Amino acid sequence: PTPIAKLDTATIVAHYERIVRELPRPPIIMGHSFGGAFVQILLDRGLGAAGVAIDSAPVRGVLGLPVSTVRSAWPILKNPRNRARAVELTPTEFRYAFGNTVDDLESDNAYNRYHVPGAGRVLFEGALANLNPHSPFRVDFRRDDRAPLLFIAGGRDHVVPAWVNRSNVDHYAQARALTEYKEFAGRSHLTLGEPGWEIVADYAIEWALRRARSAHATAPLALPSTEQPVSRPLI
Repeated sequence: PTPIAKLDTATIVAHYERIVRELPRPPIIMGHSFGGAFVQILLDRGLGAAGVAIDSAPVRGVLGLPVSTVRSAWPILKNPRNRARAVELTPTEFRYAFGNTVDDLESDNAYNRYHVPGAGRVLFEGALANLNPHSPFRVDFRRDDRAPLLFIAGGRDHVVPAWVNRSNVDHYAQARALTEYKEFAGRSHLTLGEPGWEIVADYAIEWALRRARSAHATAPLALPSTEQPVSRPLI
């Protein structure tokens, strides 16, 4: 995991920004957890036709630190040396943070399938964002020309409780740019991997296609005509 240990927020966002700017037309940008915060940052830079932030980590200015968030992140935050490491969770730690809506076997199966070490530096940067005026997680909440943005939250998310996402949405209230919120009751931070993920994926894709700006930011993109679910295993 050495390359992961070297990553920070600025490097990750710059990587995606280069990809987006090289595309022939503005894309729909979706991200989960810290990826949701990256979506907000990219849209704040004028990129994308629409954005979907799923169980999004908060950006600078969103206050409040839930006990469940602290418990979920504590395996990394408890040791300052983890800032320069790639840190993994144990199956038990994963079960609390991600697998709290499924049984132990399903949680362990998800752990074996999806879990990889995370960049400790990114978590520290996120945790300290409100203490750093130059944080890479800062955005302009009042930007009127930002692409449409949807927040999707899980009602039983331990890592980023739904009220944190609602608070993040409220910070955009002064802007004319479209910001919407959708909460799925009973879903955890593993919403993209737990049973029923297709419902969340379909909602995200359909919303983004309806709301996305065209290349000239004048009209929404057309929604495909189909009777089949539009979700694909892209997550």
